[in-house]
Amino acid sequence: MPATTTRPGASRTRSWWGWGYVDSHPDDAECISLGALLPGTLARPLPIPRVADLSIGRPVITPAPALAHLVTAAPEARAAHAMGKAYRDVMRALRGRPGRIPDLVARPAGDQDVADLLEWAGEQGVAVVPFGGGSSVVGGVEYRGDAHRAVLSLDLTAMDRVLEIDADSRAARIQAGALGPLLEDQLRPHGLTLRHFPQSFEFSTLGGWLATRAGGHYATGRTHIDDFVQSLRVVTPAGAGTSWRLPGSGAGPSPDRLFLGSEGTLGVITEAWMRLQERPRHKASASVAFADFHRALEAVRAIAQSDLAPANCRLLDPGEAAMSGASQDGSTVLVLGFESATAPVGSLLATALDLARSYGGRSEEPTDGSDAAADGADGAVSAWRSAFLRMPYLRDGLARMGAVVETFETAATWDRIPALIDAVRTEVGAAAAKATGHPATLNCRLTHVYPDGAAPYFTVAVAGRPGDEIAIWDDIKAVANDVLHRHRATITHHHAVGRDHRSGYDRQRPEPFALALRAAKGALDPHHILNPGVLID
Repeated sequence: MPATTTRPGASRTRSWWGWGYVDSHPDDAECISLGALLPGTLARPLPIPRVADLSIGRPVITPAPALAHLVTAAPEARAAHAMGKAYRDVMRALRGRPGRIPDLVARPAGDQDVADLLEWAGEQGVAVVPFGGGSSVVGGVEYRGDAHRAVLSLDLTAMDRVLEIDADSRAARIQAGALGPLLEDQLRPHGLTLRHFPQSFEFSTLGGWLATRAGGHYATGRTHIDDFVQSLRVVTPAGAGTSWRLPGSGAGPSPDRLFLGSEGTLGVITEAWMRLQERPRHKASASVAFADFHRALEAVRAIAQSDLAPANCRLLDPGEAAMSGASQDGSTVLVLGFESATAPVGSLLATALDLARSYGGRSEEPTDGSDAAADGADGAVSAWRSAFLRMPYLRDGLARMGAVVETFETAATWDRIPALIDAVRTEVGAAAAKATGHPATLNCRLTHVYPDGAAPYFTVAVAGRPGDEIAIWDDIKAVANDVLHRHRATITHHHAVGRDHRSGYDRQRPEPFALALRAAKGALDPHHILNPGVLID
């Protein structure tokens, strides 16, 4: 039914070891310029790793003849499916130590292929790691350990179509392997959009968003992919099932909730009915500068509790604002944006700006409610948007210079937010400096806000010791996780648990729930082949 579309990035080459497209990576000169910002980094960037330099042995297993057409053992495909895109992954590739590389990569074309591959893997004791766009930054798409004799990476990106659109209900049935741009390309002719735009939008899939409970671009309201789900279809080793399409239901525990966030350890999400919306026609955005970060926090809390529901409400501390080009005078910057498919939003922006000013904010934007005056982005907003999309590439450039770069995000209630942010700045910054002997840069922004709390996102960067970068990253990660736990802040707001956040997740969840999760795993995956080590043992 959907119109033919061009696969995004078809003429561009994805990087097997780093973020995004090869032609967007910083060149050596830009890497050196980035390194100059952190005292103690390397004089020259580490060379770009090559698949040919990896020790990729022959697969220890061959697929059943009936499945051979779905599977490849090509070294390039196996290397590209060995890891996600966390700093740990990038540095392992740069140092030529990518970890266990899957024996085979499968690209099923439909549900039956998935079921057949799971049946074969269960019979053979092969670990199966579901794989979408491969943008995981928490170790969610790799295999660690040696409990299974072989590893299969299950790449779902061949299942990438919008299969059906229900215009009356404004919903669509979409295959889980659809990358963000391709999904939107298929909805655009119908005047509809899912409008879920995580930072990884170009390089992540619907199934990945669902399996990790991904956060999107909305800073308020519909912040997570959960809010758009109408129904899921999941294939498990114990069988396949589809939940009913309903606008709401009080019939017991929700079956969808079992698989949302399950990260491929209970089953493989193959398609979903997703709630859509009309494409927005009215937009307005502006920035507000604050001299004091804590006053800015109060302003954001007031806006979050006002029912204005801005689409964008990102607060950048002075370091984050300077790094993105939103401010160079030491100000904290609030980026505000409103959008609607049905009515002008200039008056909403004006009200939010007035509220921000009452807490000491400074903005030159008009407040007369005119969309013509307020539409479009001011210089700070434009700078932030550009930097936001460029940041993962810059992280990889710093990694090539031997820097240790970690990003982590969390969420807590408003009564804990100020102390949490201060503790992270003090303790994680000190830990990074102690581990390396170099001064660390630590920035914070709020990515999502709620009436009862907020989601701070932290970036720490410091020059590493050659060869010890991953060990230093582990030390910094451990301190960060401990700070979050002490402040009863979640181990992750939208990056998922994976393997890197597993210890924090174990401490956060109630033990009776862990017991139920283990029972579900045993029932749905009796051979324990699905993404071993994620969420539960």
